[in-house]
Amino acid sequence: MPVRLRAVLLHATAVSVMTYGYINLPDMILNIRMSEMKGGHFQFLTIQGLALAWMTMVLSLAGDFIPSRFLRNAKRIGLMLALPLSIVISTIYWNLLLFMPHMIIMSDPEATTPTSSDRVPEPARLPLSVDLALHAAPAVSMFIDFYFFERRYSKSVSRWGSIVLAALAGSWYSWWVEHCASYNGFFPYPFLTENPFNIRVLIYAAATAFAAVSFMVLNALHP
Repeated sequence: MPVRLRAVLLHATAVSVMTYGYINLPDMILNIRMSEMKGGHFQFLTIQGLALAWMTMVLSLAGDFIPSRFLRNAKRIGLMLALPLSIVISTIYWNLLLFMPHMIIMSDPEATTPTSSDRVPEPARLPLSVDLALHAAPAVSMFIDFYFFERRYSKSVSRWGSIVLAALAGSWYSWWVEHCASYNGFFPYPFLTENPFNIRVLIYAAATAFAAVSFMVLNALHP
């Protein structure tokens, strides 16, 4: 199969899968309609990361058919932001889901949860197909795209670009999620709700640093 055709197939599949995940998001959380909550679905880092990954794959798909320096440069910038963000999201989500699900999935406050158990009520879990579309497809598709269809970034661009973009994204989301929580009375993720402000700041800083470092490492390992 020609390289161009493989790229089109990857980009089109990624866009389709991520679109499927978004349109199948639940309309209610904790018996509250998302439309009634400040930020709606976009208070979740997962959804912001999904949107950036989707736009990056759309730019990639457009570039497969339209030779344009603008599209290519826009895609390269989007990839530098969306790829490390998707890695942060996937790493945090799947590790917490496997080992501490009560810290990543919001439980119904009316449900009685034993203090000695980490079990999360089953209705809170997403269907596996949606879960994979939201929390795995963005990272996997962009990882494949970067290593098979993109050239590596220069050392200086990788270092300073990843730091600046990660810092901007981290600052934006930390402000946004705190802002939404001040209206909603809780955070979209229990590990934020259950921690005081100073610990949340450390979480935001650690996630931001991990995003920047992960991109630098991936770029350094690029053949």
